[in-house]
Amino acid sequence: MANIVIVGTQWGDEGKGKIVDLLSEFSDFVVRFQGGNNAGHTIVVNGEQFISHLVPSGILQKNICLIGNGVVVDPEVLVQELDNLGKKGIDVGSDTLKISEKAHIIMPYHKQIDLAREKKKGDKKIGTTGRGIGPCYEDKACRRGIRFVDLIDFEGFTEKIKTILEEKNFYLKNYLSSETVDPESIIGPYKKYAERLAPHVVNISIVMNQAIKANKQILFEGAQGTHLDIDHGTYPYVTSSNTISGNACCGAGIGPKEITGVVGIVKAYTTRVGEGPFPTELFDEIGDAIQVKGAEFGATTGRKRRCGWLDSVLLRNSARLNGLTGLAITKLDVLGGLESLKICNAYEYNGEVIHDFPASIKILGACKPVLETLPGWSEDITGVRKIEDLPQNAKNYLKRIEELTETPINIVSVGPGRDETIIVNNPFTL
Repeated sequence: MANIVIVGTQWGDEGKGKIVDLLSEFSDFVVRFQGGNNAGHTIVVNGEQFISHLVPSGILQKNICLIGNGVVVDPEVLVQELDNLGKKGIDVGSDTLKISEKAHIIMPYHKQIDLAREKKKGDKKIGTTGRGIGPCYEDKACRRGIRFVDLIDFEGFTEKIKTILEEKNFYLKNYLSSETVDPESIIGPYKKYAERLAPHVVNISIVMNQAIKANKQILFEGAQGTHLDIDHGTYPYVTSSNTISGNACCGAGIGPKEITGVVGIVKAYTTRVGEGPFPTELFDEIGDAIQVKGAEFGATTGRKRRCGWLDSVLLRNSARLNGLTGLAITKLDVLGGLESLKICNAYEYNGEVIHDFPASIKILGACKPVLETLPGWSEDITGVRKIEDLPQNAKNYLKRIEELTETPINIVSVGPGRDETIIVNNPFTL
């Protein structure tokens, strides 16, 4: 029996959706444990692209999928996603998808506050997706949030909304100079969401505990990446939840002794969406070429991703914070055709070489990458299915990643399709 956590090691967009989809074949349950619909996981099956924002990627492998208490859920988005999956013939009934009764709900005023704040900040904006994620987590921390257990008790929900809106509308009108929200504009639509989603709402912790006792295998699906973690990321250019592996326990309701492995997803280069420092960012034709070949646009926002060389300082930080037991390298094929590749193995700051990731955003922004150069390869690797069949320079590149992170590689993705993958060691069978 194995319970594996999947986390991003960079700034998100590492290709977690494909790896979750791949490993779902070997699991019985897939659990999303944090974030909201500010994340998008893209999966390509038989040439058809699926993008999930809230429903765990394992839904395509007919797993039982769980949305944990650490997730903030926009019911409008979730219902749309269920409808779209249903149209594609994918079962999303209450036996297949279950939602934690303790998960918090994104409300229209959360989204309105999110957008109004960014507008007010102007050039100092954080780069939020505007989907209400941060304001919803704020209400959770301030003990004025709305959970699914509250939504189902609709009479109590109605009273809470009217009380909460007194404060929210004052803030929207008098500080953010934004439109206020009418309680009735919420009550009608959310009554329909309550009726539609109520059959899915359960105690996820109990469901998982029963599964563990029955020797079922569980895959925990993280969103975003380690360096967007609210505590350990490049604060304040971060998301509003803990993205590291330890939150799989808090965000789903199980004890840490139940976790048997943690796989970190590593894009073969580095990308970042939105604002914030990025030491290895490329501003030349190589960066542009990687962006185009890698189709580096956000699955949720469509924003162009900033591209740069692989950063092993970043990866070593992730390996320590997450307790990684293995790596999954994605988009290795995108680097094909480059004469040489570079890996950042340290930073230079004020004439000093530093090997650890700085907490200060000011220092990180002033860091220059210390790069080592490796020869590239020109061969097409999308058809390779065994690690030994890769070009020697590609194997050397992977070996160097293992050395710098002190973590073995389990999986290598050589294309977007499910089958375009090399499985070195399956974490569910180790």
